[in-house]
Amino acid sequence: MDIIDRKILGILQQDADIPLGEIAERVHLSQTPCWRRIQKLRAAGVIRKQVALCDPAALNVGVTVFVSVRTNQHTQAWLERFAKGVKEIPEVVELYRMSGDVDYLLRVVVPDIAGYDAVYKKLIKVADLYDVSSSFAMEQMKYTTALPLNYAE
Repeated sequence: MDIIDRKILGILQQDADIPLGEIAERVHLSQTPCWRRIQKLRAAGVIRKQVALCDPAALNVGVTVFVSVRTNQHTQAWLERFAKGVKEIPEVVELYRMSGDVDYLLRVVVPDIAGYDAVYKKLIKVADLYDVSSSFAMEQMKYTTALPLNYAE
């Protein structure tokens, strides 16, 4: 991956709807070589997919809750059941297995506390949990889907 590929990725991470001609112009290529580079980045899995980023408030899910889960069961079967069940809860938009005091961290989006309570009730049905702790985000101070490109090789 060279500097032109990183420039293309930077442009696409800001707005994937930019016309190919404009991308090519910004990176000082003609359209065909620019298109080939984008296709190569897709084939290599660097560009996984293109999506529309929606406004959570406009969809009435403007409340973000970070949910820390601890378990006392660390078997593969438990993990598979937990991961499968959590993935089926649409309000859970991110799920991570963690190191340290917390075993799993979830990011949940809901309209309000009652909405979170409904998610919590679904969550505790998924698998036996030792501890569930929730923190409501008061203010989103930074949000981006753009990854840093200065580490790409």
